[in-house]
Amino acid sequence: MDRKDLIKQYLDFFKYQGHKEIPNASLIPENDPTVLFTTAGMHPLVPYLIGQRHPLGKRLVGVQRCIRTGDIEEVGDDFHLTLFEMLGNWSLGDYWKEEAISWSYEFLTKILWIPKEKISVTCFKGDENAPQDKESEKSWKKIGIDKIRFLEKKDNWWGPAGKTGPCGPDSEIFYWIGKGKPILKNNSEDEKNWVEIWNNVFMQYNKTKEGKYEPLLQKNVDTGMGVERTITILNNLNDVYETPMFKPIIQGIEKLSGKKYKENKKAMRIITDHIRASLFIIGDGIIPGNTEQGYVLRRLIRRAIRYGEQIGLRKFIAKVAEPIFSIYSDYPELKQNQEKIIKELKEEEERFLEVIERGLIKLKKLIEKKETISGKDAFLMYQSYGFPIELTQEIAKEKGINVNLQEFEKEEKKHQELSRTATKGRFKAGLADNSEQSKMLHTATHMLHKALREVLGEHVHQMGSNITPERLRFDFSYSQKLTPEEIKKVEDIVNEQIKKELPVSCEEMPYKKAVKTGALSFFKERYPEIVKVYSIGNFSKEVCTGPHVDNTKEIRKFKIIKEESSSAGVRRIKAIVG
Repeated sequence: MDRKDLIKQYLDFFKYQGHKEIPNASLIPENDPTVLFTTAGMHPLVPYLIGQRHPLGKRLVGVQRCIRTGDIEEVGDDFHLTLFEMLGNWSLGDYWKEEAISWSYEFLTKILWIPKEKISVTCFKGDENAPQDKESEKSWKKIGIDKIRFLEKKDNWWGPAGKTGPCGPDSEIFYWIGKGKPILKNNSEDEKNWVEIWNNVFMQYNKTKEGKYEPLLQKNVDTGMGVERTITILNNLNDVYETPMFKPIIQGIEKLSGKKYKENKKAMRIITDHIRASLFIIGDGIIPGNTEQGYVLRRLIRRAIRYGEQIGLRKFIAKVAEPIFSIYSDYPELKQNQEKIIKELKEEEERFLEVIERGLIKLKKLIEKKETISGKDAFLMYQSYGFPIELTQEIAKEKGINVNLQEFEKEEKKHQELSRTATKGRFKAGLADNSEQSKMLHTATHMLHKALREVLGEHVHQMGSNITPERLRFDFSYSQKLTPEEIKKVEDIVNEQIKKELPVSCEEMPYKKAVKTGALSFFKERYPEIVKVYSIGNFSKEVCTGPHVDNTKEIRKFKIIKEESSSAGVRRIKAIVG
């Protein structure tokens, strides 16, 4: 089975159960400053999981592209991926555990024909905050599953994403990949023989600031099944890179390098994974840089180049990327931006090769002055110049000089911990910040968008936005720097609308109708058939999910604090309110 067949069967199955399909959202969260990337299928649904009404109803289904960056160093084994697709079905205060469990079992055994004997499940063991999940256990036993393990909160509990918010027990489904008759030993051997393929999350509690777990008025079901892992299992493989989604890329690398995958698995897996993820990130409007998403993208591309060097590849990224566009032909973002994606990959590769040349000069100077290269210096070569430790060791060895590998590993570990802490730190506010300040900034973004079109012309349109509790950031299509007069005009228009005390209203309607009525929307492939349209008096009308103020007077004052270039043909404005 290939990915397109699996996705279609999953969507069709849940549509038959009354679910409405939601579009595959951007990898860059539009209304969430707490994370760099969309990390799960539920991410774009956060406002609805905490109570906002979804235009398509209470039962939803979809496939979502996701990026997880916390374990980039783990990529290279059989299953870890930076980018993956997540299938999900959701209940927003509608069906509950019995239906979710029954449907997940039915899909696996009746649609995918996975033998019942090869399935085991886990449920929440219970602790001082919440009881043992007997309800899930009962539902599993009712359909004939008796391989059940009860695990602690670290294994069978989701959330909250921040310090407070929705959370609850989950029930995970595992598939037997071991030899012989499937058995549960409940020890480390199980981890090798049983692979997780589905997770049913039951959001039934709200964690308060005081650390209490209170029952939620709206109980939600959030499920997830990884496309890549499921395809691996259905094709009786133990290596995700042997699946049809990766094999053409691997074969391309083999042809370019003249080396075999079996002898170079780690390097070829990293190159494949990182270039694939990079394509999708660039396709969603990010370019390599030194901060936030741009930094992650740059790190992925440069890491791929480093591992390419290990197997004799140079100036290879664009060629390796070619089959990915065909494999994921159902993503319009890739096809439409193919020329731009290839251009960005080539330019970053050129930049990095220049950096490596400068690094060689730096390394030669280090070798001239010392008998041993310290771990700190070796890590500096790795971090600043992209020199893999193996390359530093190789060059040093030619000159009869040692490298303090132990110290290098300590420095590397310290850096990894800092990276993980920084990533986790973005979650502290929770997945969705619906504070009054965020509502003001979000509404002001719509007004800024409209004002820019009035001042600069209607060819101007949104290219991306980001809101933190302190400021808004808005990227828009425009090829030249704004003059001080233009900036003042834009500011004045927004402040004029604030003073008019315009009401902000919301209406649900078909997407096609929204466009006909003049609502702005620039991410056509990202909207469901029914959308929310926010109107700010008669000034602005835009397709959006919120959050917004009720009246422009709440914003009080709007001030542009910076106008700069974001990338070729894209400008960026940062502004504050209040």
